Amino acid sequence: MPKTYIINDKQAKELEAARKSITDKRIDKRLHAVQLRGEGMKNPAIAEKLDTAARVVSRWVCAYHRGGIEELLGKKRGGNRRNMSFAEEEALLEPFRKQAEAGRIIEVSELKAAYVEKVGHEIGGGQIYKVLERHKWRMVMPRPKHPKAADEATVEASKKLTPR
Repeated sequence: MPKTYIINDKQAKELEAARKSITDKRIDKRLHAVQLRGEGMKNPAIAEKLDTAARVVSRWVCAYHRGGIEELLGKKRGGNRRNMSFAEEEALLEPFRKQAEAGRIIEVSELKAAYVEKVGHEIGGGQIYKVLERHKWRMVMPRPKHPKAADEATVEASKKLTPR
């Protein structure tokens, strides 16, 4: 038998006050569902009224009883989720910049190893490329010869044909 959650008068007043102060429609919908549940409505009726699924309403009510209104507010994710600040990344890249200016080839695996050592945990494969992009690094690979250059035999043959 499913668990029945009961919402007392104090919680109902708390929900009503929270609904008045919330401007986000998604959060208001969650709070409204819990408030209707407290008024005695069943999940299918609430779901129909709020144009959602009964299982979702059940989840919201359960979350409210588990953690209160804060649980319904949702997880705030946004902004900078980087491991280091821009200045810290710049300081990490500085020795590599000096090596590159001296003509040494810098491999991304070296950069990634230094980054992982600095932050203390593994990072995703593309994260180091995002760091390089933020700091305006270009990926340039030197080539041993021009791709359209003629081979040695062709060059020698053309020297013989050229008049002096």
